[in-house]
Amino acid sequence: MALKGNLAVFTTTQLLNLINLSKKSGVLTIYEGHKTGKKLIMGDGLTQIDEVAPGKEVANLNFQQGMLVFAQMNGKDGHLASILQRAGKLNEEQARTIREKAASLNDKGLALRLINANYVTKNDIVRSIQKHAVSIVFDLMTWKQEPFEFKENIAPPDSHILVPIDLKNVIIEGTRIITEQKHLEEEIENLDFALKFPENPGEKFKNVQLGTNEWRVVGFINGKNTIRQIGKACNMTDTEIRRIVYGLLQAGLVQMIRPQSAEQPKRGTDLKRQQPANTRIERDVIQRLIVKIKNT
Repeated sequence: MALKGNLAVFTTTQLLNLINLSKKSGVLTIYEGHKTGKKLIMGDGLTQIDEVAPGKEVANLNFQQGMLVFAQMNGKDGHLASILQRAGKLNEEQARTIREKAASLNDKGLALRLINANYVTKNDIVRSIQKHAVSIVFDLMTWKQEPFEFKENIAPPDSHILVPIDLKNVIIEGTRIITEQKHLEEEIENLDFALKFPENPGEKFKNVQLGTNEWRVVGFINGKNTIRQIGKACNMTDTEIRRIVYGLLQAGLVQMIRPQSAEQPKRGTDLKRQQPANTRIERDVIQRLIVKIKNT
C-alpha cells in the first residue's frame, strides 16, 4: 500500500517517526514540486496551502524494518569514492583516480577492492556511508512542500551497500540541528557581509585555541571576502560557516562589516587570504594565523 502526500501537510520528521514506529520496509521517494495554481484547504478549514504536483524524483530513502539502510539525493554525489573523499578518507586525486579506473564496478565491488588495496577499512566505508545518508535526511528535514510517496516492501538494488541506521537518533539530532540552524540564521541573517579583525588583534588572539576549521576561516578574513564566499572557499555549508562565524563574533575575535569593495566578486572567484597589516603586532598575529593554517 502506497502512502502519498505533501511535506507541507506531513513533514519529513513525521514520516520518519511513522516508518520507525511501525517498522516499515520500503522506499520513500521525494519529488520536485510544481505549483498547480490551486489552493488546498487544511484540516482546520481555514489554512490554505499551494497545491503542488510531483515532478522528477529528487531523493530516495530505503528502509528495512523501520531502519534507514540507504539514501540518495540529487545534488549529493553518491559514488563511493566521492563519499569517502567528503569523509576525509580519500584525497581529491585518489578519488578521481579510483573513479576512472573502477568505472565498471558497483559500490560493493569497489568497496572490496579498496579494502584489499588498503586504501580504507571496512569501518571507514560503513561510517562514511552512514554520514552521507544522515546528511541527506537532515537536508530533507528542512524541506517544506515537496510531494512524497512511500511504497512498502520494495528493496534497494543489490549493488548498494546497506548500512542500518537507527531513525530515533537521527530524528533527535536532526531536530537539534534545525533548531540551531534557525537560531544561527536569526543571528547572522546576511551572508553577504564581510568580516574584519578588531583593534589590537594581538590582545584578542592571545592564548586563543581554535579548531582547524576556525583557522581556515580566519585565513580568508580581509574585510573584502564575504561570509558566503569564505564558506564556499572552505567547502562549508551555510549552517557550518554561520556556526563558526557566530563563535568568532561571540568571542570578540572578528566584526561584521559591509564589504570594502563596492563591486562584488562573481561566484566562483578565488578568494584572497588575509595579508599582513601595517602594525608590527598585526603582522605577527596574521603571520601566526597563516602558519597555523598551513600546518593543519
